[in-house]
Amino acid sequence: MTLPRTDTVVLYPEGALSATASVLHAEPVEGGLAVLLDRTAAHPVDPAWPDQSADRGAVIVGSDEFPLIGCVVGATDGERLFVGADVPVKKGTEGWAFVVVHLLPADAVLQSDRAEVRIDATHRERLGIGHTACHLASLALNRALAGAWRKEPRADALGAPDFDAVACERSTILERGSLDEYRVGRSVRRAGFDPEALADLDAVEAAVRLEFAAWIATGAVVSIEAEGTGLTDRRWWVCALPDGTARIPCGGTHATRLTELEGIEVELDARELEGAVGFAMITHHGDRAPVA
Repeated sequence: MTLPRTDTVVLYPEGALSATASVLHAEPVEGGLAVLLDRTAAHPVDPAWPDQSADRGAVIVGSDEFPLIGCVVGATDGERLFVGADVPVKKGTEGWAFVVVHLLPADAVLQSDRAEVRIDATHRERLGIGHTACHLASLALNRALAGAWRKEPRADALGAPDFDAVACERSTILERGSLDEYRVGRSVRRAGFDPEALADLDAVEAAVRLEFAAWIATGAVVSIEAEGTGLTDRRWWVCALPDGTARIPCGGTHATRLTELEGIEVELDARELEGAVGFAMITHHGDRAPVA
């Protein structure tokens, strides 16, 4: 077995829940046995922006089935494998391959050079709904706050001032929901945003909820556009909404239609973040928002 020189081929952007692959490399790492395949259906967590957690599932090698205890982005220069936060270079660095690292139990023994990856479909579906809800809610929030700018900031995918891009401190994708935290500090004010627009947070929430629900009611198709099949090839979340087609760079997994978001609610929760005015935007399914 040798370390690869090219990126892992990823099949999850097209919705694949299984893949048959060649085993390229395996080595012990902290937390288990790191296994590299030439292709995979497993979505890994990316330490550079760890908003969406990894897929769950199993890896079958020969007659043995091992639980997928972790899945993370790694990189190799052909000599060493670096996993997760230990990757020392940015994506696209010449001479480096970025790979999906499948973490199996430390005592796993691979008795074949062929493997099958099987993904937990329910977990994938729920995370995909949460990720699509996150994008849709951020667009609705940007629209609700469009009149709060003294300067003209960058525009979002529908042409509104992109408050989400300027102020979002953390984003977490949940099962059938999401949590985004916004901090309105000095840099956001310098960009031209007037924090007085958040004085009546209930009114902002009502505007976001109204837009969000109207978009879900369209039942619009959600698709992923990709430049290629490699792990680091650029991908976009695409959805045709009444006011235009939104196209957002994203490496995650998603719902396929907005009808899958029926029952999702949006809430805004005021909170102080690192000494500055802030709030959380929570999307969730059901009557109660997740504790955050």
